[in-house]
Amino acid sequence: MSGHNKWSSIKHKKGKTDAIRGRAFTKITRELITAAKIGGGDPEGNARLRAAILAAKAVNMPNDNISRAIKKGTGDLEGVSYEEYMYEGYGPSGVAVLVKVLTDNKNRTVADLRHTFTKFNGNLGETGCVNWMFGKKGSISVLKESVDEEKLMELALDLGADDVDSDPESHEFEVRCEPEVFEAVKSGLEEKGVKISSAEVAMVPQTTVHLEGRPAESMLKMMNSLEESDDVQNVWANFDISDEDMEAFG
Repeated sequence: MSGHNKWSSIKHKKGKTDAIRGRAFTKITRELITAAKIGGGDPEGNARLRAAILAAKAVNMPNDNISRAIKKGTGDLEGVSYEEYMYEGYGPSGVAVLVKVLTDNKNRTVADLRHTFTKFNGNLGETGCVNWMFGKKGSISVLKESVDEEKLMELALDLGADDVDSDPESHEFEVRCEPEVFEAVKSGLEEKGVKISSAEVAMVPQTTVHLEGRPAESMLKMMNSLEESDDVQNVWANFDISDEDMEAFG
């Protein structure tokens, strides 16, 4: 199981603190505004908005906050307009990194990203330098204690998933699917009582770079630093770090 998935699981566990929940509210609010601006305020006809609403409810965002953000996106309420960009670069030990942002000030965001990459011995690259190493996939983490691998494989494939990955060093299975069936697979597994620890439509790496020791710690610190920016919506990277190091350094 690659680092992006382990990282998602750790974020989910850490997300219970007030400070991190506050950052999650900020990021999800931007996503709600942007999704509504692009595809309209009706979640039935706007898959991106539907996903943003689910993410908002997952962190217990009040309904009034959700409604207000959607109205700002549709123009019914005055609000800030955000632009979406994807930045690419390299982290410690040549790890490929993708950063998705929603920002109202591109120059500020680029300067902040370049500073963070440089601080952790990486560098912000040109468009296309690492994007080719990733593919968009639905990624769902399932605790191994909650379901047998063979049973999970059967359920996931019946729901339209592509594969179930089992890393012997991980406490979780990873169910992968095409983005178009992500919601159906996730809700179908939940209905069957499968315990999902995290789920997202992610940029999944085709190959990974194994890290341990100081490079692993530096990579996780870089991920934390990027995630702390209000402008940053998602960070994906092709590192692979053991569960023990993820928990020790994360």
